[in-house]
Amino acid sequence: MYPLLRFAKEVIKFRRAPRIDMLEAHVSTHRCWPWDLDPWIELNNGRTLTLYDLGRLPMIVRTGMVDTMKANRWGITVAGNSVRYRRRIRAFDRFTMVSRVLGWDARFLYMEQSMWRKGECCNHMLLRGAITSENGILAPAEMLKAAGRDPEGPPLPGWVQAWIAADAQRPWPPELPAIKPAERNSDLPA
Repeated sequence: MYPLLRFAKEVIKFRRAPRIDMLEAHVSTHRCWPWDLDPWIELNNGRTLTLYDLGRLPMIVRTGMVDTMKANRWGITVAGNSVRYRRRIRAFDRFTMVSRVLGWDARFLYMEQSMWRKGECCNHMLLRGAITSENGILAPAEMLKAAGRDPEGPPLPGWVQAWIAADAQRPWPPELPAIKPAERNSDLPA
């Protein structure tokens, strides 16, 4: 289940927080609760992605971009991500999340988020987000112009550019392996 109460807490907690620049970091503190755990009594990898919402959405609110998106009936959606896991977060551990926008290109915003505990990075995510409109994906520069901000972003770091290039080589849709007739269903193409 989506952590609606925790999400509401973060929105309320940061609703009057000072605005931040589009490229400035948003820092928030969280706790790993029993319902966040996997069978090894550590933060579940899927729940990690959900908890990253609790840092990313207040960050976007603090930049002022949510006001522009609401006024224009635009949304934002995750269009891809890559997570590197290095340290465990266990039950009841308190951790700090750092979220920031790295930059943008013609189609996507690129953000990084990380979870830290006792001075060590536990995991790190690179995410691309798409601004959505009723006509499809909207260039981030258009959103920034509508918000009265500079539409020119900084150059994306080399490691982000390498990720974009590598991801562009992935086939879409993916090629399906041979599937036994007994395992086929109507969701899969013939």
